[in-house]
Amino acid sequence: MDDTVMVGRMALPKGTDPRPAVLIAHEGAGLNDHQLHRAERLAELGYVAFALDYYGGGQWIADREEMFARLNVLLADPDRMRALGRAGLGVLLDEPRTDPSRVAAIGYCAGGTMALELARAGEDIKAVVGFHPSLTTKRPEDAARIVGKVLVCVGSEDPFITQEHRLLFEEEMRAAGVDWRLNLYGGAQHSFTHPPITPDGRVSEDPAAEAERAVTPGIAYDRASDERSWRAMLDLFDETFN
Repeated sequence: MDDTVMVGRMALPKGTDPRPAVLIAHEGAGLNDHQLHRAERLAELGYVAFALDYYGGGQWIADREEMFARLNVLLADPDRMRALGRAGLGVLLDEPRTDPSRVAAIGYCAGGTMALELARAGEDIKAVVGFHPSLTTKRPEDAARIVGKVLVCVGSEDPFITQEHRLLFEEEMRAAGVDWRLNLYGGAQHSFTHPPITPDGRVSEDPAAEAERAVTPGIAYDRASDERSWRAMLDLFDETFN
């Protein structure tokens, strides 16, 4: 959109029959191997999965200042966030293997916010999952337009998602009559689902990479919380689609 070329990844399950489909919105730093692997994992489980690109070029942004500059502009503009999400949703729905009556949207950090904003925009999404997303919105009244079930997974020690934010989100969901749940993972910080990444966007097993990532306080990978939140997502999908 806006003459920007978005480069996402579609992953298809085996077979030819229509399947439930999942839109995946990446973290604030952009697409990398970890994001793309999530699509492959979901395809192996029988889902059509599309990892969208909301920056353009399908690139991982290693420079923190550039990342925050792009991210802050996006978070300040819910209309653009919804439009980008709709563009990705359109690609997913155009895939012949997608069952349009069984669609989910998931996202991580700002991508989780995008998934929630798509739901608030009234898109026909049956399940919405946000992993450590921003829970605040400029249009809380739009929650009345949410048609699917909502799950958010956040860490108890996340300095960017405070108790006040959680309470406001609860009030928003409750007032709108949404079928929602909030999973709080004890000891987990922000971005607990995301392992360290090398400058070229590859998952790293090097402890030094996590130390480099920890330059920003309050951000750390937590394997147990990552795995628990993934299972919670799959439980929601089973409940919704099967």
